Amino acid sequence: MPIAIINDTCIHYRTEGDRSLPALVFSNSLGTDLSMWQEQADALAGRYFLVRYDTRGHGLSASPPGPYSIDQLGTDVVALLDHLDIEKAHFCGISMGGVTGLWLGVHAPKRLNRLILANTAARVGTADGWRTRAAAVRAQGLGAIADSAASRWFTPEFVQHQPAVADAMANKLRGQNYEGYAACCDALASADLRAEIHAITAPTLIVAGAADPVTTVADAEALRSAIPGALVAALPASHISNVEAPAQFTRQLLEFLA
Repeated sequence: MPIAIINDTCIHYRTEGDRSLPALVFSNSLGTDLSMWQEQADALAGRYFLVRYDTRGHGLSASPPGPYSIDQLGTDVVALLDHLDIEKAHFCGISMGGVTGLWLGVHAPKRLNRLILANTAARVGTADGWRTRAAAVRAQGLGAIADSAASRWFTPEFVQHQPAVADAMANKLRGQNYEGYAACCDALASADLRAEIHAITAPTLIVAGAADPVTTVADAEALRSAIPGALVAALPASHISNVEAPAQFTRQLLEFLA
């Protein structure tokens, strides 16, 4: 189980593929872990040196007391690249991981080749909404959040036809560290990159879910308008598009990276 000591905390990561290939880093969404990228890892390991990691507070990474900040989540990635002796990488982040990608595009452009931002926005939700959720999780745990997760993450049709996938991800959320989850809510409460993302120079692909109620197609178009040269692809999916539409997601990723 590879663990890196990064910014005074333990970050769990996994690498696959030949180190001589271009590096591609995957960053998970709130309440998930690196296993959410399994379909993409299976498809891409022969073409890229893949790096998956659990965001601090998630999976097998440590959950130090919060609040966290988007600066911390971003510098964790830079430090992980340093740990793995990777000068530059492609980066693919979804939802919270996409916000991390935006931070990297602004603050660590020399470490990026291409940037894929899935189901995300420069300002996700509201500060009050995230602080309310963080307080509720600290008081009551993750049970209620997990019970309703599938309805936020997936379309009703996907939940009906793939109940085992939806249930497995909800159960994984139920087992996350509640303080780590809440501390990442704190990070999202304070993360607002709208005034900065015009500075992103990495070639950028924005992936949206056509049925995503959390970060909408309109949010994706706002990113496209702000990031010079950015492209948008809308998939038949809700918020966790790489799991709901894995083949389409991977195809878009491959075409963009090629």
